[in-house]
Amino acid sequence: MWTTSMTSTWLAGFTVCLSLIVSIGAQNLYVLRQAVSGEHVRACVAWCVVSDALLIGIGVAGMAQVLGDSPTLAYYLTLGGALFLLAYGLMALWRAAMPAGAAPAADGTAAPSNAAQRGLWRVLGALVVITLFNPHVYLDTVVLVGSIGARQDGSLKWIFVLGAACASLAWFVMLASAGRRLQTLFAKPQAWRVMDGFTGVMMLALAWWVYSGLDSIGAA
Repeated sequence: MWTTSMTSTWLAGFTVCLSLIVSIGAQNLYVLRQAVSGEHVRACVAWCVVSDALLIGIGVAGMAQVLGDSPTLAYYLTLGGALFLLAYGLMALWRAAMPAGAAPAADGTAAPSNAAQRGLWRVLGALVVITLFNPHVYLDTVVLVGSIGARQDGSLKWIFVLGAACASLAWFVMLASAGRRLQTLFAKPQAWRVMDGFTGVMMLALAWWVYSGLDSIGAA
């Protein structure tokens, strides 16, 4: 039987997760790009929701405390994430600098409007890398959301995870819908170059922000 405490716990998970994922990041920009290009959007949304739920569940189960007690792991995780964001940003800026007339995809190849669509596993493979190599994924889902969920009593921990997963689903479905509405605009190659330029600048800014936080972590 669904109780008031279960409802409040679900709402807590939904609110906390939504407040953290609604931000400009590599994963969100990739999903938006796939929605605009119409490539395997449902699979991308499904991966994002499942990965969020699994990582939050891992955090609730105790990994949040493990990461909090291991500054060395946190240090190298953050350093690797900064390097990944740097590479991702430079790749986006390289695409933005390409001559007009081609709408490049996230991995540098031509977009579906000018070439055959990329395969499902190729699209998902890139999204998996973007998700799992981004330090914010672990800091937000495992450490922050997971530690909050771990404070819930008994089975309410998993009600919290359910609420967080629902927030993730709502956000990525909305993002995919917004991308489909922008398909007409992105029929113009110049629009892709502008998007890539914006993505590149944001990723370089995030890379610097992540790297600048290394001093506060320190490696044991």
